[in-house]
Amino acid sequence: MMKKCKITVLKTTVDEELVKEYGFEGFGACPVHKPGQVFYTGFTKPEGFCDEAWKAIYQFAFALASGGEDFYYGDWMREPGVAIACCNDGLRPVIFKLEKTDEALVRN
Repeated sequence: MMKKCKITVLKTTVDEELVKEYGFEGFGACPVHKPGQVFYTGFTKPEGFCDEAWKAIYQFAFALASGGEDFYYGDWMREPGVAIACCNDGLRPVIFKLEKTDEALVRN
């Protein structure tokens, strides 16, 4: 049985050096996500979640919801059932914490 995966926005960042060289004037942090936002999912993009961020992290969410606990030979994350990942925006990446939960995922 699949379990829900909890996704928490830990941090939004802006690489000022790269923005200065490549970004538009007034370019700022991600307009979609804010630190502290929480989403729950298993295998589908949560409502209100950035499409591009979902493409970058969905494999971790799916793996955790399916029962996975360790990634990259077990030498990456200190705590099993947790992953730290970010979106693929090179100028303003958003960093997410993904956690395995014990709550059953109910399909509609």
